[in-house]
Amino acid sequence: MNIELRHLRYFIAVAEELHFGKAAERLNISQPPLSQQIQALESEIGARLLERTNRSVSLTPAGQMFLKGSYQIMAQVKAVATRASRMEKGELGEISIGFTSTTPFMHLVTLSLRQFRENYPEVGIHMHQMNTKQQISPLLTGHIDLGIMRNTVLPDNLHHQLLFREPFILAVYEGHPLLAYKETGVNIQDIGQYPFVFFERDVGTALYDEIIQLLSLAGITPTIAQEAGEAMTILGLVAAGLGISIVTKSFTRMKVDGVHYLHFANSNAFSEVWLVSHNKRTIPAAANRLTQLLLKNILEDQKS
Repeated sequence: MNIELRHLRYFIAVAEELHFGKAAERLNISQPPLSQQIQALESEIGARLLERTNRSVSLTPAGQMFLKGSYQIMAQVKAVATRASRMEKGELGEISIGFTSTTPFMHLVTLSLRQFRENYPEVGIHMHQMNTKQQISPLLTGHIDLGIMRNTVLPDNLHHQLLFREPFILAVYEGHPLLAYKETGVNIQDIGQYPFVFFERDVGTALYDEIIQLLSLAGITPTIAQEAGEAMTILGLVAAGLGISIVTKSFTRMKVDGVHYLHFANSNAFSEVWLVSHNKRTIPAAANRLTQLLLKNILEDQKS
């Protein structure tokens, strides 16, 4: 059947007004074309929808049924159009995000996710924990839309935005000699003699490489006494006196008895946090909206 939405609008107007002249005025068209369109609709359907006399117009039983269905169709079209508009605005949809194990401790990231969830509850956010290098393949294939990762070498099809630079912090146990530098800050060159607790290489790939490079630039080849896959485990091992550890500032949100955090005197002791996406694939509007919120929060934090 060749029935268009305008046919339904015309029919609804006549059915509600029960007067062709008033319906034509409401639709801002002349009466003869309106009558012709209603006749064409009845012909297409194969049923009389309206009883017409010189004095009145009324709905036939078929017309009453068709009116009810027309309301449902128009309401459904309106609902679909509204959802499409909201999706285009980033108010609906799905976002898939890759994140490293340290991301949940980054205040500005968790703040932005919470605000986004509160403002756009109908957007589904799917978080996937992966180390920095593990995020590259799903970003290339489109399995994730955004990646929150440490600085690394990226393929040409991926681009990054710098979110912030996160200072490195030294975690030491209660009574450690380096606590003497709590106020002045520790020089990296002074920590090489102590054993370290490190991330496992395959868990914190970029962070591991950054810390090794930081120590290497200071002429230090670290003695790694213990490796662990989880941040809390690392800090627990530090508290147990098995070694010191270099972590990022976000770790200091975790309060572990017996662990003290010292800042470095070296100004170049920091790690970059990136937001990465595909530069040739359109990401969902909701992902763009989340990105804008995250960048806004970071900018406001830098100004404060």
